Amino acid sequence: MARKSTLSLPIVFILVAALSFVGVWWVSANLIKSGEVTYDESLTDTEKAFLENIFTEEVKLKNDVTISADTKSTPPGDDDDGFIYDILVPVAAPSYEGISIDSASLNAESSEVTLISINELSPQQKLLAIDDKYYFDDLSSGALYRVFYLDSKDPTEARELITPQLQTFPTSDNTLSFAQTGVTALSRAMNAKLNQVGDASYFAANIKDFLSSKDYTHTSNEASFSNSATSDNICSKPGMIDALTAIGLDVVELTGNHNQDCGDEAAKETIDIYKERDIQVFGGGKTAAEAAEPAIIDAKNAKISLFGYNLSTGGYTTDDTPGANFYTTEKAKTDIEAAKAQGDFVIVDVQFYECSEYDTSTENTACDAPVAGQTELFHEISDLGADIVVGTSAHQPQIFEFYNNKPIFYGLGNLFFDQSWWPGTTRSLILTHYFIDGEYVQTRISPTVYDGNLQPTLMDKETATWFLARINQLR
Repeated sequence: MARKSTLSLPIVFILVAALSFVGVWWVSANLIKSGEVTYDESLTDTEKAFLENIFTEEVKLKNDVTISADTKSTPPGDDDDGFIYDILVPVAAPSYEGISIDSASLNAESSEVTLISINELSPQQKLLAIDDKYYFDDLSSGALYRVFYLDSKDPTEARELITPQLQTFPTSDNTLSFAQTGVTALSRAMNAKLNQVGDASYFAANIKDFLSSKDYTHTSNEASFSNSATSDNICSKPGMIDALTAIGLDVVELTGNHNQDCGDEAAKETIDIYKERDIQVFGGGKTAAEAAEPAIIDAKNAKISLFGYNLSTGGYTTDDTPGANFYTTEKAKTDIEAAKAQGDFVIVDVQFYECSEYDTSTENTACDAPVAGQTELFHEISDLGADIVVGTSAHQPQIFEFYNNKPIFYGLGNLFFDQSWWPGTTRSLILTHYFIDGEYVQTRISPTVYDGNLQPTLMDKETATWFLARINQLR
């Protein structure tokens, strides 16, 4: 009878050891080994440091991954597997005379223009357009996009580690734009022009797209609507409301000294016309108490209180009659402190005394500067806590400055007006304030001009550059 063969004990031990080694090797090769992260030389030192803080020795990847970066002039689309690491925008000092920079010049060394992350933007810097495209216009141009790319069998695992560490960027949901415009008086020669053209939206034809694209739009209108409006008085034919709705008007300031020119009843009825169209009113009202009420913008995580005051040649009220909100230091102090206590951003508009040194033949710069007492008053309001102070009485644009790091715009000039024979009175500045998640980050200045057709339009780039340089030289 044959005997069963058996393996000797040493052989068994050898087999077990061999199988154990193979098992450990297989587990190590297939389960424990971490995928390697390779950093392409296209990454900057800052970007590499950012990634190294994510992919530490404790992080185990299943697959190797190579991370690279590229700079794009547009954000990655659906057919691009990259994702945004940073958005870079060109900035300069507020006195920088240009308004746009050529993309070809962006990489050239410059002591005046710097590329920074959009999240580092502050009001004390001037955001420039790139090739005439301004970043806040649509949030998809006017910037350079640093984009990460992942080369891996399965890039998802690495991307899921990177994405939570990325910055958040401006979107249409968290970026608020608020345009402030200067003096509006759809009256006198404009009433005569309306008789010819028949439609008041005519006056807004060249500016409506720009202004209505903003989340909120303001003007300071000092002409009430009245059937008594003629080519000789500062009153508006009732149909003139169509010029204001065409620009998407949301907030109207009534600090002007002409709102009662066609009588108290017309002034009251005008306020009703605004309210019927959901246009907020501030700086003036049917009574002194109403005139003192601010307009409130509460949207996209931003809360803005707008106060308007009159300290000029008249038109204010101190009782139950209509008129503008009369300025006193005590009133402004109380108003601003109450708004700031609620966490509001405060913008104060002021109807002040006007400069009237107009010139038909030469460019007179006398009215570019603040008039007597204006600087002291506007500084006072800023010291009381206002975040931005704006003069809305000047019929010619005036200089601006940063006072204690807060902007003051002394005068915006005429948006809708009829004095086309004086060069100075045909111009205005549109201020567009931008807020990201409630934080004020920038004011863009856009000059306008009109001619005998009485249709304000944005200045072309060359003219705007010249005009802003002129104002800057007097700062």
